Amino acid sequence: MENQETVGIFNYLLLHRFYIEHRKNDRSGIYGLTQKMMAYNSNKIEGSRLTEDQTASLFETGTVNAEGEIIFRAKDIEEMTGHFLMFNEILKTVNEPLTEKLIKKYHYCLKAGVFEDLANGYAVGEYKTRANVVSTITTALPEEVPHLMGKLLSEYHSKRECDLEDLAKFHVQYETIHPFQDGNGRTGRGILFKECLKNNITPFIIKDINKAQYYQGLKQVSDKNDYSKLVQYFKEEQKAYLDLAKAFVIPYNIETIEGLRELLKSAMKQPRIQCQAAEQEI
Repeated sequence: MENQETVGIFNYLLLHRFYIEHRKNDRSGIYGLTQKMMAYNSNKIEGSRLTEDQTASLFETGTVNAEGEIIFRAKDIEEMTGHFLMFNEILKTVNEPLTEKLIKKYHYCLKAGVFEDLANGYAVGEYKTRANVVSTITTALPEEVPHLMGKLLSEYHSKRECDLEDLAKFHVQYETIHPFQDGNGRTGRGILFKECLKNNITPFIIKDINKAQYYQGLKQVSDKNDYSKLVQYFKEEQKAYLDLAKAFVIPYNIETIEGLRELLKSAMKQPRIQCQAAEQEI
């Protein structure tokens, strides 16, 4: 995808496939693949012990197969299913403006079923009530969060157009505020995917295997206010996701922009598919 038009067509067709497959409960296409990849990688970055195969089994059958003598943590399973629900909510609201209410809804989807968080008194679907830290980074105090999140979103929406660097800046500021008691990285990465689709930017998945690059990019911003390394990493993940998704979204015999335009026209003739199934349990 080399220009804005082709990216826009790809994103429309990608969403079209997401909605069709989700509505039909088809988990064998790009919807299911993206669900599993996002949930596995985003949770793995945060310390989940579930494997890719176990994540796939949980998504496809609701069961987890034991491997060796591994003991499963209930939290890992609860957060994985929560991530599936959060992604469904992202699809349902992908074209809506990003608001505090919407971000809180994503957090609620992710965390409402996590017993450990509820037992610890963590606010679910609401901003944090106790201070927290990320490594050595000082995050916003609970009483500062509403003002800082309002300011962040106001500045973000003041832009006439949004590019990948704008999303990188939003992501860094969001993670620095760290508005929730837990689940900030996962909601933040979900927001990146949503806003890419909304702004005709090729979406991407931050992979656990590449998390060193991700963290190096974040550190360069923290140390030098330089976003180049983070943006470059995002571009690499964009290419990886695009290379993977194209075969699921675009028929193999369509190779020209004219062919893409005809495919888009055909898709747009169909009634706009509403992701009503996103409101249902997986």
